[in-house]
Amino acid sequence: MREFFKYVFATVVGIVISTVLLFALFFIVVIGLVSSLENDKTALVSSNSVLFMNLDQAIMERTPDDTFAKFLGSEGEKSIGFNDIIKSLKKAKTDDKIKCIYLNVTSPNAGFATMREVRNALLDFKTSGKKIIAYSEVYTQGAYYLASAADKVYLNPEGALEFKGLSSQLMFFKGALDKLGIEAQIIRVGTYKSAVEPFINDKMSDKNREQVTAYVYGLYNTFLDGIAQSRKISKDSLHHIADDYKIQQPKDALAYKMVDGLRYKDEILNELKSLSGIDQKKNLKTVTINDYAQNVAADKNPSGDKIAVIFANGDINGGEGSDNTIGSERLSRTIRKARLDNSIKAIVLRVNSPGGSALASDVIWREIVLAKKVKPVIASFGDVAASGGYYIACAADSIFVQPNTITGSIGVFGVIPNFQNLLNNKLGITFDGVKTGKYADIMSTNRPLTPGERLIIQNDVNRVYDSFITRVADGRKKSKAFIDSIGGGRVWVGTDAVKIGLADRTGSFNDAIVAAAKKAKVKDYKIVEYPEIIDPIKSFMETGTDKVRTYFAKQELGENYHIYEQMKSAIAKSGVQARMPFEIKVQ
Repeated sequence: MREFFKYVFATVVGIVISTVLLFALFFIVVIGLVSSLENDKTALVSSNSVLFMNLDQAIMERTPDDTFAKFLGSEGEKSIGFNDIIKSLKKAKTDDKIKCIYLNVTSPNAGFATMREVRNALLDFKTSGKKIIAYSEVYTQGAYYLASAADKVYLNPEGALEFKGLSSQLMFFKGALDKLGIEAQIIRVGTYKSAVEPFINDKMSDKNREQVTAYVYGLYNTFLDGIAQSRKISKDSLHHIADDYKIQQPKDALAYKMVDGLRYKDEILNELKSLSGIDQKKNLKTVTINDYAQNVAADKNPSGDKIAVIFANGDINGGEGSDNTIGSERLSRTIRKARLDNSIKAIVLRVNSPGGSALASDVIWREIVLAKKVKPVIASFGDVAASGGYYIACAADSIFVQPNTITGSIGVFGVIPNFQNLLNNKLGITFDGVKTGKYADIMSTNRPLTPGERLIIQNDVNRVYDSFITRVADGRKKSKAFIDSIGGGRVWVGTDAVKIGLADRTGSFNDAIVAAAKKAKVKDYKIVEYPEIIDPIKSFMETGTDKVRTYFAKQELGENYHIYEQMKSAIAKSGVQARMPFEIKVQ
């Protein structure tokens, strides 16, 4: 009995100590979070300052409030919203304290359409007469595309400049599935709906190769056009430089006028001192783009009239979603709120999404239709607005795209895996059971679909596709037959989307806002952004474990973290999908 009480007492003491330690850890974390928030103050900008733009970070749709990462100490300035970059450059253009920009970029983490938005904002900044100096030890192609907007582009004498053209590579899983004994049962609509190809082919189909070729060359033309205009090198010359891989050493970049000089960083800093009016013996005054953005984050216009910018970013699913995914409940509630707010005179729906759940897309589409009845709704597409991403915006009064936006992909598919061969023949696992009707176990993954089950699922996919092309036809004022002819799951670049009527014009994010104000007949207005960024402390309290896991996964996986995210997203998918057939990551 004595031993029993001893063990009980030891257990109780252990529980008490563990509880105290957990509360202590919780208290420390809360204090750290609060301290991070308190330290997140508006940056002071000195006179004769240089705006330091380090774009070697994730350029997202909106700047996240990642207080948890700041608390851990290393990721606080690893991402910024392109919207804050645009606003900051517009402010810096007329800010007498900002004398010039120092652009440092090696490998930006952003899509081509986002980079074009930032690049055009840099070009607009230059109209003020202020200079932009770009410098890097290494320029990837995306980095050089941004840097080429500068007045002077410098490269380290021992550095490297990548200029080789674009490529796009798809991964196919059929061989691996065959070896594992897994069959991918495909239900789809659309000649080009190639999301399923990796599961049933070992190479691209002719139709898929056709669309991939079209969008890669579309991106490449926009890429070359920008560089050619800024560097005053003909587009044909740039093509030959890339095609023959002429830039192999830093001196080649100088010889072909891709850069203005080969210099070390100390020489760049001295030039920046001269441009900003600082004595060479004194320290350069700089403010980072991340800090400067805090000064201009909110529109301080006192006007009572508002233009609501509603961001729709990420995969589309049901529920609340997050700042990086689109939850139909949260987004539809946000659109409804903007519709019912009389002070909001127009809505700009900013879409950067490859699609997702067809049902969730339709829920959001309905709110756009209702909003359009009472106020103007303008859509602005970012890097991608495809499949479900296009679905939610097709009812807008007008659609703006970048020339290199990826859009379209009007098609629907479903994949039902059959693990019977793997389970029965390779693992020795079998199943048996009873059911009250022949379709009671439809969608079972331990056997093949019956012809009757396949027909039921195909009919459902056909129904969703018919709804999809009907929504698009109504929104774009085209016939269903025409939308079907340009749909079928095919992806289009922005310039082609305008030609075939899927979009109205090429234009920037700001162009869409101006168009919304013009249609609403308001000249003095305040821009408000929705949905509201999720409160970091509340989010941590609710999903602290997930945030810790995500943080360390990012630290471990680095730039490959997006593959982990895709795997999680694929596992979580359910129901009929209206999604782009692949992720666009052009090398």
